[in-house]
Amino acid sequence: MSKSFERYQKRKLISSYFSVTLSIALVLLLLGVLGLLVLNTKKLADHFKEQVTLSVFFKDTAKQVEIDQLQKRLVMEDFTKNATYVSKEAAAELHSEEIGENFMDFLGYNPLKNSIDLQLKAAFVSPVQIDSIASTLQATDFVEEVSYDRPTIALLTENVQRVGLGILIASAVFTLIAVLLINSSIRLSIYSKRFIIKTMQMVGATKSFIRRPFIWTNIKLGLLGAILALGALYGLLVYLDLNFPDLGLMEDPITMGGLFAGVLVLGVIIAGISTFFATQRFLNLRTDDLYY
Repeated sequence: MSKSFERYQKRKLISSYFSVTLSIALVLLLLGVLGLLVLNTKKLADHFKEQVTLSVFFKDTAKQVEIDQLQKRLVMEDFTKNATYVSKEAAAELHSEEIGENFMDFLGYNPLKNSIDLQLKAAFVSPVQIDSIASTLQATDFVEEVSYDRPTIALLTENVQRVGLGILIASAVFTLIAVLLINSSIRLSIYSKRFIIKTMQMVGATKSFIRRPFIWTNIKLGLLGAILALGALYGLLVYLDLNFPDLGLMEDPITMGGLFAGVLVLGVIIAGISTFFATQRFLNLRTDDLYY
């Protein structure tokens, strides 16, 4: 009978430790993902901004040497990320592939223009700066038109600012929720041992002596939960880096190392502080209040 009871108690203890570790791991994983978003908000915003393209179309009278010189000049500009020359033949071939038929057979000629597709660096992607660049290019004698989607650029600039602020607010809210969830899990774990705590106190054990093993145990659980969370977070980083290499998430080991260290330290600190206050609460309860 006693062995059966001991096995039951052992299973109950393991189940309690498992639930605490799992809850800590899941919450810290969420915090790690939010931290990843916060640290890479600018990088993500820059990635989308640099997809914006200005198409510089040339007059039919433009000489190839003039186009080449303009392309070389654009490549040297501070605002240029990439400047690619697209001949009207290449543009016609690409357009035919997109629509699924050769439109030149129907028209009898190629109406498209030679052009340069200009991608800007993120710092220069704003309606005012792009308007200025487009005006300068438009003033060139052999340039017929500079085409770009101004409403989309304005919307992108506005939404990037909103998303950045939203991520910061969400991170603060979820951090608070994470602390409360971990604290709640640890309190429930210690609640099941409230009678043991009170018994130790009644036989003369000091509060610090009673608290010490609980704090140490939950710190180890917090550390284990943090390690599990970091393993999942690393797997997520590898997946994103393989599928979205342009984001360069793994190119800054110092930042990623700081994020991982932060998650690890946060898991230990939250577990330790939550355990301290949870045990303190039961230590201060009267014996009659333990039943409620």
